[in-house]
Amino acid sequence: MRLQKLSIAPLAGLLALALFTAAHAETREQLTQQVRDAENGFAATMAARDHKAFATFIADDAIFFGGEKATRGKAAVVESWKGLYVKPEAPFSWRSETVEVLESGKLAHSSGPVLNPKGERVGTFNSIWRREGNGKWKVVFDKGCDACRCSQQSAQ
Repeated sequence: MRLQKLSIAPLAGLLALALFTAAHAETREQLTQQVRDAENGFAATMAARDHKAFATFIADDAIFFGGEKATRGKAAVVESWKGLYVKPEAPFSWRSETVEVLESGKLAHSSGPVLNPKGERVGTFNSIWRREGNGKWKVVFDKGCDACRCSQQSAQ
């Protein structure tokens, strides 16, 4: 009888853990909101001129595209953006418009407008976010592109 109790105890523990995990699983909508909040918090560091806070959103192995080549690694990305935080006025702003999260809940894509200080759209950003082991979302890839001037091109 004692042998049966010992073999059932670990199974009961696993069942309890599985039920707890299922009860606390996050929906895609919740994950999407987490990424949107992370992206907009990331953008808020530019408005607040807080370079130190900017760094907290970058993954250690991040790659940011811009200029002639990609910038690899958190330290290099943070350093490459330092000059954008020097002046009292932000040179641009951005906000998340669309977010898609993988079914696994581990990677997400965020995209939206990049605006100049006058609020005019000058580009579009695309960021890939990864959910870290502690549940925090960090940027792993970031790339922007100029705004399309399609109507101007078709008029020519």
